[in-house]
Amino acid sequence: MKGKIEVFKVIAVFLILITIFGGLGCVDNQAEGESAGTIENDSGNPSSGSGEVLTIFHAGSLSVPFEELEAEFEAQHPGVDVQREAAGSAQSVRKITELGKQADVLASADYVLIPSLMMPEYADWYAAFARNQIVIAYTNESMYSDEINANNWYEVLRRPGVTYGFSNPNDDPCGYRTQMVTQLAEFYYDNSTIYDDLILNKTGMTATTEENGTVLVHVPASEALSPDTSKIMLRSMEVELSSALETGEIDYFYIYRSVAVQHGFEYVELPPEIDLGSIEYADNYSKVQVEMANGEVVTGSPIVYGVTIPKNAKNPELATEFVKLLLDEPGQQIFIENGQPPIVPAISEGKDNMPEELQALVE
Repeated sequence: MKGKIEVFKVIAVFLILITIFGGLGCVDNQAEGESAGTIENDSGNPSSGSGEVLTIFHAGSLSVPFEELEAEFEAQHPGVDVQREAAGSAQSVRKITELGKQADVLASADYVLIPSLMMPEYADWYAAFARNQIVIAYTNESMYSDEINANNWYEVLRRPGVTYGFSNPNDDPCGYRTQMVTQLAEFYYDNSTIYDDLILNKTGMTATTEENGTVLVHVPASEALSPDTSKIMLRSMEVELSSALETGEIDYFYIYRSVAVQHGFEYVELPPEIDLGSIEYADNYSKVQVEMANGEVVTGSPIVYGVTIPKNAKNPELATEFVKLLLDEPGQQIFIENGQPPIVPAISEGKDNMPEELQALVE
């Protein structure tokens, strides 16, 4: 598994370098618990329930732009009811691959989950369509909000009384990316205790250093994560922590920049060397790997979102129309307005297997 993920990482980075990133700048779960996800349908379409249904499984961090895509799609397709189910990306994929659920569209906050967990049995192509970066979100009511910045954020999180949150690495890419960012901070700030103080000593996670200097973070089964709840709030999806920040239950949390922008949060923009948002630092990001409880190993890399139409889709034609909207100019504009730069054109794997009308929108 580790080798397969590495191959796709190298391919994607190479393709992105030669096609798009030269002209782009850097710019995704309420307690989901044991539920299958959050079903979202906010369009108010009067035909909902009486016509065709388009089912979409997507990362929690895509909720806001996908809500707007839903409204636009239903306006263009009267009688179609778009039903979105938001969850951690790994959890969304497992609904299809392990639970046998059907979805017409699957959109992940980490494109690698598609080739590594779905292809070739459950999908035969994907398109990488958007990027993001990790930030530390807060409000003006957060403790030390008038002091925190890119140079001292880890010191502020250490302080007595300060609480912070992140999502479960077993369920959500933002969770394992939190581990990467915090571990990379040790290298960047030349401080070997940052990860230990903020995560290692306050959860069931462990870490080892390989002979080549790469740090491998080991994530135990979810029930063994055992966070120190006086300091850390752990949830299945990163978006679930938004309400906790708004109500003052926590002071800070690790989140995608786009989600912070969409919720109007203040945020610390981390150095590009550690925020997983810059292709220029891809080699630096790869110094950290995270092994989930199921044995899957993910290597640090720039954050790239992916979309596919699963092989078991009930409405592949409608799904094609939705993905076309996502990848074309209207979808690109929605993502730009929500603080999440699109990849233009989207980068594909398995292009020959894509519906013909989508092939013109990808490299």
